[in-house]
Amino acid sequence: MTPEHTTELVKLRLEQAQSTLNDAVVLAEGGGTPKSIINRAYYAMFYAVLALLQSIGKVAGKHTGAIGLFDTEFVLKGVFSRELSRDLHRTFDARQVSDYQPVRLATAEEAREYIGKARRFVTAVEEHLKAGL
Repeated sequence: MTPEHTTELVKLRLEQAQSTLNDAVVLAEGGGTPKSIINRAYYAMFYAVLALLQSIGKVAGKHTGAIGLFDTEFVLKGVFSRELSRDLHRTFDARQVSDYQPVRLATAEEAREYIGKARRFVTAVEEHLKAGL
């Protein structure tokens, strides 16, 4: 894969992250369900992780693999904080529960908190990648 192709894929994933984050905000402002808001917040973070992994030539087959690579390649090496890692893990867990194990329904307030986590995460990734693109 050429460097130009990699750069284009990274930009596309960042755009996908930002548009998915915007979807979460629109859902929250329009009275969407907390389940849907959390789903979109998580996927914004996930697409940002995919952009990061693409930038270093790594690919993950599963969500847990992508999260593990984020921790190994970026958190343990001090590129991103453990707090961002915790936010990613918590949002992933919340999405798993709300999508697959709706034992306890999330509240609108909790959903807005996940939007905040996703916004911080996506912004941090964008700033890191734009410095290197």
